[in-house]
This record gives sequence, C-alpha cells and structure tokens, in this order.
Amino acid sequence: MSDQLERFIFSHHDIRGQVVTLTKAYRAVLENNRLPQPVAQLLGEFLAAACLLSTTLKFEGLLILQARGEGDVPLILAECTHHSDLRGIARVAEGAEIAGGGTLRELIGRRGVLSITLDPRQGERYQGIVPLEKDTLAECLEDYFTQSEQLATRFWIESSPDTVGGIMLQVLPGNNAAAEAENHDAWETAQHLAETVTAEELHSLPHDQLLHRLFHQLAPAHLGTANIRFKCSCSRERSARALVSLGPEEVYKLLEEQGGEIAADCQFCNRQYRFDREQIEALFSAPPHTMH
Repeated sequence: MSDQLERFIFSHHDIRGQVVTLTKAYRAVLENNRLPQPVAQLLGEFLAAACLLSTTLKFEGLLILQARGEGDVPLILAECTHHSDLRGIARVAEGAEIAGGGTLRELIGRRGVLSITLDPRQGERYQGIVPLEKDTLAECLEDYFTQSEQLATRFWIESSPDTVGGIMLQVLPGNNAAAEAENHDAWETAQHLAETVTAEELHSLPHDQLLHRLFHQLAPAHLGTANIRFKCSCSRERSARALVSLGPEEVYKLLEEQGGEIAADCQFCNRQYRFDREQIEALFSAPPHTMH
C-alpha cells in the first residue's frame, strides 16, 4: 500500500476513482526541501494530488501541478510522470514566519493561481489555470475541474509529517453503465461515503480494505495499481542545455563571477553539476546537433 496508487471504478455506475498513499516518496521529497511543517504538509498534498491526476494521462509525459502567488509561500509544485516518477518543491519567501500555519490561499497570497500542465513527449503542451479562491487544495482542484473540464470531480487529501493519502472521484462522461438518474444518485452516495474517511484510514489501511469499508455498496472494481517513487529527471545534459540557452556572453560572464567554474544546482534534488572553462568552451564550440 505504501507509495501505491489504486485505480477503481464502480461496477454498475459511470464513476471512477483513485486512492493513493505516499510514505517513502513523500519523505524523499521533504529531505530535499527543508520546510516549516505546515508547508511540508501542503507540499505532501500537492504530491498526492499530482499522483491522482496523473492517472488520467493518455500519453507519455509529465503532469505538473503548481500554485503561485505573492505570499509567504510563492510557489508549491509537484510533478508526476506516466511512469509514476514523482518530485516536488516549495519555496518560502525570505523572512516569512509560518510557524502558526495558514490555509493554502493565505500562504500563497495575493494573485494566487492554481495550474495543471500536461507536457507530453510528443505533441503540444496544455495548461489550465484557475484563481486560488478556496482555502484547501482539494476545493481548488474541484473548482479547476468545474471551470476547465466540466467534469464533476471530488478530492479528499490528508497529510501528516510522514504520510499523505488521498482519494479522487470523478463522474465519467455519458451514461454507459447506468441511466442518468441512477448515476446521479450513485454520485451523491459516493460523495457522502467518502466524506466519512479519516486521516488514519487514508494513511494506514490497505487500499482494498479502505475501498471496501467506504464503498462496498457501490461495488468498486479494481482497475490496476501503480507503484510511486521519488525520481528526479535532472541530468548533466539538461544542465548543459540550460547553459547553452543563456548564450555565450551570459555564461562566460557567469564563469568569471563564479571564479572559473559554474555550479548548476537542481532545485528538486539538490544535485550539483559543475562546468569549468574547458567544458563551457566545448559546449559553445559543439555543433547544435551534437548537444544531448
């Protein structure tokens, strides 16, 4: 159950769902993000939500969930690939004091927005954005689906210092398994049942037991399990491409400022890639097609 996501469907109704529990992957992300506890747990919610949302991907690529604003926490971001590789970051404004916590909307602050970006390996990038107008991530995501996708969708996410768990329910388009009225009644029932879930159940119950306890009257059917892991996609080649994109003038200036060696840090895993003058010269002398 730890670091796993379970997909399910209600056998006789047009409603699907996912349940996720994260422990090791969540802790691995936090090891690279020294954060006040309220922010760490918010980042945990974003990680769980990114996993839940990534199951809807119909392509090879990446889902990016992020909130930005002008408050004490100007950025929270989580990424999940179609392989269930997960990473995330949060940024705390310099001088901010967050010991007392606060809601997502309060911490993100003025001009807060929530975005979901789909970044396929092939094809065009897509991004949907909504204002952050609710206090919790679950409510903001529900707003997103109401405004952007027109799909009835609900989230229940609970985060602690070392575990995060979540459930997503979504109405499927059309009336394939049941008539419209039956689907409507089942949707209302499913929401009421999910409202009874506790943080302890989300964090500690095996998924099959949790689904049976919550939804047995709706006959949940297993659709598959994904194993989630923390994995950063940074590499020396990516860092080199980022330097090349700055242009030679900017990079050589940076080289002088940093004493003859550029250190490129990954903000997700804190890995560092170093480039000396000889390596920088090789980057800019290589034909574009030879750069990896």
